[in-house]
Amino acid sequence: MLDDAMDAPPIVRFDERRMHIRAYNYWASLLGDRSLPNIEDLNPAEIHDFGSHSVLLDFTSGIDDPTIAFLGSALAAQCDLTSPVSRVSQIPARTLLSRITDHYLQIIANAAPIGFEAEFTNQRGAEILYRGIMMPFSTDDDTIDFVYGVINWKEVVTEDLADSIAAEVAAAGPGALAMPTGVPIWSDGPTSFDLGPDDGFDDLDETPMAEDGMWDNAALDLTPDLIDHSDSETALGDSLAQAREAAAAANASEGRTRHALYRAIGLAHAFAAVAAARPDDYAELLADSGIEVQPRSPLTALAKLVFGADYDKTRLAEFVCAIDHALAEGMEPGALTQYLHSIPGGLKGLVASVRARRRGASVSTRPAAGSRARRKLRGAGTITPETLPFDETGLAVVILRRDADGQLAMVAALDQEDRLTGRVYAAAARKV
Repeated sequence: MLDDAMDAPPIVRFDERRMHIRAYNYWASLLGDRSLPNIEDLNPAEIHDFGSHSVLLDFTSGIDDPTIAFLGSALAAQCDLTSPVSRVSQIPARTLLSRITDHYLQIIANAAPIGFEAEFTNQRGAEILYRGIMMPFSTDDDTIDFVYGVINWKEVVTEDLADSIAAEVAAAGPGALAMPTGVPIWSDGPTSFDLGPDDGFDDLDETPMAEDGMWDNAALDLTPDLIDHSDSETALGDSLAQAREAAAAANASEGRTRHALYRAIGLAHAFAAVAAARPDDYAELLADSGIEVQPRSPLTALAKLVFGADYDKTRLAEFVCAIDHALAEGMEPGALTQYLHSIPGGLKGLVASVRARRRGASVSTRPAAGSRARRKLRGAGTITPETLPFDETGLAVVILRRDADGQLAMVAALDQEDRLTGRVYAAAARKV
């Protein structure tokens, strides 16, 4: 169960064990009209779903050594903590908690959730595979003064332990199950020997990561790769999980990145292709979610399943139009994302074109003249280097314009206090 105070996203049984997805959906559900969720809406002790696997860092007294405002019981037990720790500097080395708190400075720089995954040898000498996510919270919707982290892990069974268990099973007589070597012991799921796609960590190697082992927020990151759904036994659940994860990321970044939305629509199209091949399972999914199919627009139900039953109806109609067009054109699952980027006007242009054809009319394919902001910057006066707001390291974020004579002119700069400045630095650092 999720916190009763929040509007839970639609329950999907295929991805219900993926803790980082549930945590991200929870964070996104608290956004409302804010850029950052209000810390007053968060009470980790009451989150029965993943609160025991979480930690809350308090930066109100400074970022050098933040306070630990909450530490979940399961995470504390995994780290063998027998006494309370009140600050990050007190966290013992080589514990799982030390791994999750390594990333909090990236949260400050990005002002967005950051995910991570890796493996290491912990304080007991055990091999641990883990995946986690850290999410920013704010009291004033501007300053990040709290960071909430959720982490899931599995411990690989050693050969000695596997041999010991196998011996005990053999002694128990025929009919008992034998344990294979290398079986992970799950922290938040069954220790069954079936390591199928619902084991809660099945996508460990599927999410692209940067060289530093990080994956960015929108989930999180936005690559337009084609989706392989040749495995009919797992494709429906996996495809829906990916689409819903991307939809939550797009909702959280509304107005900041068009690519996040296009990726979500592209993954929704991939899910539609799989659903068409498995109509009975798809119908069961809709029934479980309480979503009814509208005969005049059957894809609306699919869009609600991905983006949420309460999503804006006008926007859903646009998404349905794009998905229907991709299906009619026979696009490969995942190809819709790049297609939306490539056509004039993007999603709006596609919807206008499709609707015009339905009316028997034509629509101009001429690209839009540009946003109001771009038009303003094209006519803005120049600024001088002396007025640039450099930080203490000599860095500044500047908007350049190439004039008709080919010369580059500085027309604007972001203040160092602007919350977007840190995100620009972080995005630029990943390219160098």
